Amino acid sequence: MTGPTTVRLAGGAQGFNWLPVFVAEEQGIFARNGLEIDYQRLGSVDKATTAVREGTADLAITPPEGAVADHLAGGGLRIIGSNSERLPMSLVARPGIPDLAALRGRRIGTSSLTEGTAIYAQQLLRQAGLGYPDDYEFVLAGVHTARWKALQDGEIDAAPQPAPWNFLAEREGYGLLGEIPDVLPEIIFAAVIGNAPWLQENQDAVTRLITSLAEGHAFVNDPANDAVTSPIYQRITTPDEPELAARGLDYTRRLGMWPEGLRVSPRAFDSTVEVMVQAGLLPQDRRDAAAGVLDTRFSRSADH
Repeated sequence: MTGPTTVRLAGGAQGFNWLPVFVAEEQGIFARNGLEIDYQRLGSVDKATTAVREGTADLAITPPEGAVADHLAGGGLRIIGSNSERLPMSLVARPGIPDLAALRGRRIGTSSLTEGTAIYAQQLLRQAGLGYPDDYEFVLAGVHTARWKALQDGEIDAAPQPAPWNFLAEREGYGLLGEIPDVLPEIIFAAVIGNAPWLQENQDAVTRLITSLAEGHAFVNDPANDAVTSPIYQRITTPDEPELAARGLDYTRRLGMWPEGLRVSPRAFDSTVEVMVQAGLLPQDRRDAAAGVLDTRFSRSADH
């Protein structure tokens, strides 16, 4: 009898947006689809993207910008599904910093200089007339838990923080200076990415994985399942803070963070491309070519 297929799945923090993944694991959805997941928690989103490019991981759930850039440079990285859109994230600042304008000359902690949080922060700070790199400095401070410690230690002045850590910071006297969904109402926060040759050679396993994750998304999006979902969310966010975890899960789900069937919405992808152009990470004349990074056959299969 053939055993389960092992898929090496990489990520940076493997935190709150991975809730459907952990639900699929603990509810036996992966096992039912003949899969065994080898979780690679690499500590940064850049490392997760690199792991797929270099073949030390099969797939990653990570911000999409690295895959877009790789594709436009002639590489094989592809986006095969959307893990999360409509991001529940605030720009958190140390006490005494009253507004976005007061971040001029300050240090902003991010998880990457070219993906995810750096791009979101630029969009928000642009609303206050602040531009990078002239008006503030980015500091590579790590994932959200590391950024929270860096804020507390005074190593950075502000950082984008997801729910429920934004609510935790607010309770501790830190300021919430702006909401990422206000400037980016729909964007791909994290995508499922793979390398084209591996995807071609492992189509059956990839289809089973996306099908499993789609079931996980449907499960967490249904409040009727909260007896299962809430304890998992609390464990991966604020283990000792059940009220904060409940608030974070409710807020995140009401935003519609986890897309049905992992389908990449055109609006979310267009927003991703637009902010890459504005951040200087994508030439304007390559905008249309960016769509070639999308490989939608697996998310389409999950619908059937």
